[in-house]
Amino acid sequence: MGTFIIVGASHGIGEATAAKLISEGHQVVNIARTANPSCENHTWDANSNEALPTIEGPIAGIVYSPGSIVLKPFHRLSQEDFKADFQLNVLGAVKVIQAYLPNLKQNGGGSIVLYSTVAVQTGMGFHASIASSKGAIEGLTRSLAAELASQQIRVNAIAPSLTNTPLAAGLLNSPEKIEAGGKRHPLGRVGESSDVANLSAFLLSPENTWITGQVIGVDGGMSSLKPA
Repeated sequence: MGTFIIVGASHGIGEATAAKLISEGHQVVNIARTANPSCENHTWDANSNEALPTIEGPIAGIVYSPGSIVLKPFHRLSQEDFKADFQLNVLGAVKVIQAYLPNLKQNGGGSIVLYSTVAVQTGMGFHASIASSKGAIEGLTRSLAAELASQQIRVNAIAPSLTNTPLAAGLLNSPEKIEAGGKRHPLGRVGESSDVANLSAFLLSPENTWITGQVIGVDGGMSSLKPA
């Protein structure tokens, strides 16, 4: 069984991924502002300039799950909005990977899982800031996958659509909104944290030995299907 670092294992998709890994017998180190009682916990804020905690020994995988949803018309988005999204989604991930890549190398290989959004592939109004930063995540995923493949380190990203998490609470805070959101997807519902966590856990696991450099949609068919 392996040890995995999840940045943001205290809420949403990160918490669900931690629960899935722990149920399979793995250890999870949570690095976040708030603790997860099922994990080893270290406090760190992805929006801060503070140093990441030192983790000793080999690790089998890294998950970077912090995210943001800033939905505004383009003319109302400030440069600060773009900078904040890029800082949280991209530079935070870069900092984490650079900090713990030596631990992956000690393990003799492993897996990195990042998160994009369906809005990168599928143009959506009011998503300019978040889609820009998550588009950078997709580029980072492919570049790192190419660079680290010779060291048996796999790098993949998951691109969810609207998922019922605390981050999306403002968009799904009533049964009517949940129903309306579900109708936008070919499969007729919004996502749940477990939908994304199940794929995250597979991409991290030793069962995945030949998937790298991919951006995989977990989006109820949103990115590729037109309902009949």
